[in-house]
Amino acid sequence: MPASKYEEIYRSIKAEIENSTYTRGDFLPSENEYVQRFGCSRNTVRRALAMLSQEGYVLARHGAGVQVIYQKNPDSLNLFSVGGIESLAEAASRNAKKVRTKILVFETVVCDEELSLKTGFDTGEKLFHIERLRVIDGEPLILDINYFLVSEMPDLTKEIASHSIYDYLEHDLGMTITNSRRRVTAEPSTKRDEKYLNLGHQHFVLAVAGQVFNTKGIMFEYTESRHRPDRVCFIQSAVRQKI
Repeated sequence: MPASKYEEIYRSIKAEIENSTYTRGDFLPSENEYVQRFGCSRNTVRRALAMLSQEGYVLARHGAGVQVIYQKNPDSLNLFSVGGIESLAEAASRNAKKVRTKILVFETVVCDEELSLKTGFDTGEKLFHIERLRVIDGEPLILDINYFLVSEMPDLTKEIASHSIYDYLEHDLGMTITNSRRRVTAEPSTKRDEKYLNLGHQHFVLAVAGQVFNTKGIMFEYTESRHRPDRVCFIQSAVRQKI
């Protein structure tokens, strides 16, 4: 199942901003121009622009248009930046990096009480337990420990996991991934971290634990990603809500 039209537009404009087709201070083409370009409604264009605004790429200025506010940080050119809900393949493309995935563990487990407390899955649920080492431009930077709900993707394979699970879920299964809750902490490194991430003199990692939900309100994923602290940065954009 193809991505929705607004997601296609969002990704296209986002790529143009990131590759400097439009730079900070530039105004994007008008909504009407995007309607003509993509063959869609104004509401579809507005939805794509709203996503870009939420992620800190653009700012809608009343009476003036939509202005680019995104700017690459020169201090982070050697870092791998992680943002919203995206696959590693998408993050690698955004960072202009090459990624390779090594599967360390691929098995099916039944969620016990201890795992339920950690992940939020119900006791007795059947889960895929996957551990993947993410090698980016030849450097091992991320150790992913994933739990996926088998009932939402019963035909998931090791081959799919070695590429992009999100691509499989969205394009093959037609799942719509909506939101996540994440916690970022600095934690002492484990022997497993030190074995795979080449930490050197560093004795801690940046750990990101998160639950991910789809449009059915089902939590289908719990992931703990352990990152090399010297080569990964996290970027978050926020919009202040009026009270």
